[in-house]
Amino acid sequence: MDGAMRLRLLLCVSLLTLQAMPARGSPKRPKGNERPPAQAPATSHLTVNGVIIRSLKVNCKVTSRFAHYVITSQVVNTADTAKEVVFDVEIPKTAFISDFAITANGKAFIGDIKERATAWKQYRKAAISGENAGLVRASGRTMEQFTIRLFAGPQSKVMFRLTYEEVLKRILTQYNIVIKVKPRQLVQHFEIDVDIFEPQGISKLDAEMSFLSKEQATKLIKKSFSGKEGHVLFRPTVGQQQSCPTCSTTLLNGDFKVTYDVKREKPCDLLVSGNHFAHFFAPQNLTHLNKNLVFVIDISTSMEGQKVKQTKEALLKILGDMRPGDYFDLVLFGTEVRSWRGSLVQASTANVLAAQDFIRRFSLAGATNMNGGLLQGIEILNKARESVPGLSNHAPILIMLTDGEPTEGVTDRGQILKNVRSAIRGKFPLYNLGFGHDVNLNFLELMSMENNGRAQRIYQDHDATQQLQGFYDQVANPLLVDVELQYPQDTVSALTQHSHKQHYAGSEIVVAGRIADNKRSNFKAEVQAHGERQEFKITCLVDEEEMKKLLQERGHMLENHVERLWAYLTIQELLAKRMKMEGEEKEKLSAKILQMSLAYQFVTPLTSMTMRGMVDEDGLSPIIDKPEEGSLPLEMQGPRRTFVLPAEQQPSPPDPDVTKLPNVVTGVDTDPHFIIHVPQKEDTLCFNINEEPGVVLSLVQDPNTGFSVNGQLIGNKARSPGQHEGTYFGRLGIANPVTGFQLEVTPQNITLNPGSGGPVFSWRDQASLRQDEVVVTINRKRNLVVSVEDGGTFEVVLHRVWKGSAIPQDFLGFYVLDSHRMSARTHGLLGQFFHPFDYKVSDLRPGSGPTKTDATMVVKNHQLTVTRGLQKDYSNDPRHGTEVTCWFVHNNGAGLIDGIHTDYIVPDIF
Repeated sequence: MDGAMRLRLLLCVSLLTLQAMPARGSPKRPKGNERPPAQAPATSHLTVNGVIIRSLKVNCKVTSRFAHYVITSQVVNTADTAKEVVFDVEIPKTAFISDFAITANGKAFIGDIKERATAWKQYRKAAISGENAGLVRASGRTMEQFTIRLFAGPQSKVMFRLTYEEVLKRILTQYNIVIKVKPRQLVQHFEIDVDIFEPQGISKLDAEMSFLSKEQATKLIKKSFSGKEGHVLFRPTVGQQQSCPTCSTTLLNGDFKVTYDVKREKPCDLLVSGNHFAHFFAPQNLTHLNKNLVFVIDISTSMEGQKVKQTKEALLKILGDMRPGDYFDLVLFGTEVRSWRGSLVQASTANVLAAQDFIRRFSLAGATNMNGGLLQGIEILNKARESVPGLSNHAPILIMLTDGEPTEGVTDRGQILKNVRSAIRGKFPLYNLGFGHDVNLNFLELMSMENNGRAQRIYQDHDATQQLQGFYDQVANPLLVDVELQYPQDTVSALTQHSHKQHYAGSEIVVAGRIADNKRSNFKAEVQAHGERQEFKITCLVDEEEMKKLLQERGHMLENHVERLWAYLTIQELLAKRMKMEGEEKEKLSAKILQMSLAYQFVTPLTSMTMRGMVDEDGLSPIIDKPEEGSLPLEMQGPRRTFVLPAEQQPSPPDPDVTKLPNVVTGVDTDPHFIIHVPQKEDTLCFNINEEPGVVLSLVQDPNTGFSVNGQLIGNKARSPGQHEGTYFGRLGIANPVTGFQLEVTPQNITLNPGSGGPVFSWRDQASLRQDEVVVTINRKRNLVVSVEDGGTFEVVLHRVWKGSAIPQDFLGFYVLDSHRMSARTHGLLGQFFHPFDYKVSDLRPGSGPTKTDATMVVKNHQLTVTRGLQKDYSNDPRHGTEVTCWFVHNNGAGLIDGIHTDYIVPDIF
């Protein structure tokens, strides 16, 4: 989502964590008469497990809303053994990391940004084994957590330096910088230094800390602002960090907040430096426009419980805050669509009270007719503009709240997008609020983006009411509509978004672009918009003398920051446009984003940063990239890797058999079709098993370890007697008795250790779990991967059945990604083929149909008639699959499998 479009109060955030931990597998400290290394008394209380944090500093420089952060920390391991050090930094999801470096033992390890696809080729093994080699993961609502674990050698120093950047967004009359501080131990030199330079002049500046009282914070925080410059400094001594006078623990644990705004005495704020410009537009003293507001609310049964309760609470408050000159209506959609009035009514006291009573009384009903609800809301706004005198001068706004997918009426998302686009016709903005983690936010974002609005996730939490109210507050007071910021066509190029449907009180429009060589003297900006009963028009010229002064005051930093501000906004906007493109257009746009990301050294969704010179126990180097939208909290994800510096590392070469997987894998899917890949023959064999629903089949059984995979068949229970209908795997049991691991998988849930009441996950979750030697990675609504140390790697694919499908219910596929470590005694319908076997095919001849070929196969001392055919492998593409050509063995695999198929029927999945 575009950084300038994302709604959030936290604009710049970083969480600092630096923690010393015992090195796994490292020798213990000396005991008895052996003495540890001597430490100076002055630093003994700073030492935790032999590690001292010499310094931890955050430097934030803001130049015209562009924030540049550098976080540095120096750690000293005073111990005589290696220690594991953890360095954590939380940054906003909208920020781009631009640099990371580690200095240790006199050598610097510097990140290298490259195309993401290229960077991740070497991490194929990590992805397959269920691990996450990336250093950045999603954290909470608006954050990403950067973490690296590192072994620091005895008596060694390590320095970390992380740089990231973003453009601050003005929300409700201020810019916000929030630094979450959590060093977990006392720091010898701790410092947060925020330096702000705003050419307009700073109108207010404040700072506070959540972990200290206001009185204590006033004593410890130094803040000042005058003219264009503002400064905030927090530099506590060790004594001021201590949680008590005699404690060795720290009280630094919480938020450090800086808020500020700029003067707006002049209507023009045009900044030019070098060949780039930035235009900041937020005029003051404008009369608020009245608004025509329609709420379109999802009342399907999935909204039951806290969702509908909190929605009603927010709507009651919002209606109570409306101005008497506003007009509004309410549209509810479940299976049916209904409105409160069917047309706009004035927000008089009587009408507001009646609407609030309607909100208290409505109940949930049925499915999700999103298309119908939106079109009715749009029709109400369109009719008011066309038929009610005076309302055409109001600011029309459509706000939809939903928690799920369209399931009633028009359900095709592409058609819904087309219908909404055609109905609105660019006349007013659509804001979409997605309630909960399961909502398809990408779909809502695309719909809003196509209709001059934006989308926001409402997190299903205790403060959901406040989240809804907070969103409304930002659009509650429109000042201008149809805002156009225009620049001479022969003078500028590469403009960021310069047309906005509406401008709201407390916000700001930012436009940036490039100025052609020798055209600076011709540069100007014209702004046109519609205000309360009048046209708004202004021309802005560049004050060359002022620009020279600014350059003298800020020097190269000004020029650099203006250009990077333009690059940042451009990349964010191109990423948003990329969402709605396909095919060749998308490829061209992706190439442009990649080129700019590499040119300005930003870690974006199309680039990754790699770190050469240090590896983990598997020989993998760190990688830094942007996590995907919708990732679960950190506690639901797997363990981090620990990296070793060259002086301490003894890497072993990666096993080529593990890092490279075949294009075709052995597995079973659909009806159930067994696909056996025979790499030594570069060929594939297939067979079906026809059995009754409820039967459990042994797929993999390793008698050496007890590891097993069993699957239970499901089918159409209403079928006629004696009639064969398709059966599918509806329940899988994966067990590793050596560690007591059991995993039950169905199309609805994934249950860890079901016999002992273990945790239950749904396919809506994104999680990585580890139990002893087994790692399970759940990829939301797609598949899960099970990786067993010294065993195999397996994939379970989820198949969702759409309404009207011939298949009666959802089902599972099972694939073997790696089996070379399984014992030679491994058996089962799939397991018996994990190790090489031979067969010969001859006498190819026409089969029963014009496109079929029969042949004679000799395998396991059996002579069989086989048929050339096609099956589908869904291991890489769970939705569409990939066609696989194979020799089909008839009669339940008779002659190919050992024994007969009924030998593989077992009592239960465990």
